[in-house]
Amino acid sequence: MKVAFATTDGKKVDEHFGRAGMFVIYEVTPQEYKLVETRRFAEGRDRAIEETRDMGQVHENLVEAKVDKLADCKIIYITEIGGPSAARLARRGIMPVKVKKVIDIEEAIEELFNTLKTSPPPWLKKALQE
Repeated sequence: MKVAFATTDGKKVDEHFGRAGMFVIYEVTPQEYKLVETRRFAEGRDRAIEETRDMGQVHENLVEAKVDKLADCKIIYITEIGGPSAARLARRGIMPVKVKKVIDIEEAIEELFNTLKTSPPPWLKKALQE
C-alpha cells in the first residue's frame, strides 16, 4: 500500500494538506517499506489552493485535483486538514492521519510498519489488502 506524507523538506511531516506543495510517497508491505517517489504540487507552499480559498468552485477544483493525484495512497499523514478535504479523502478510501506535532517521516513510517507487523486495526488490515 502507498502512504503519503505532507512535507516541506522530504524529512518531516510538517505541513497542512491543502497548502502542502510536496508529498513523499512510501510503499509499505508486511515485509518492508521503501521510498518510491516525491509528488510536487508547487515549489514551497501550494499557493494556488491558499489564494483561492474563498473562490468557491475554483478552489474546490484545485483541492479535488490534489486528491486525484494522491488517490492511489491509502494513508496520508498531515499536520492539519480541513473538514471538506478530510471528507474527500475518506470518500476515496484514504485515511488522513493528523500528527500532534512535527515528526520525522522515518519515525512515522517505522511506527506504522511495526503496527502492521504486530496488531493492525481493522481499517489498516483492509487498506493493506486492497
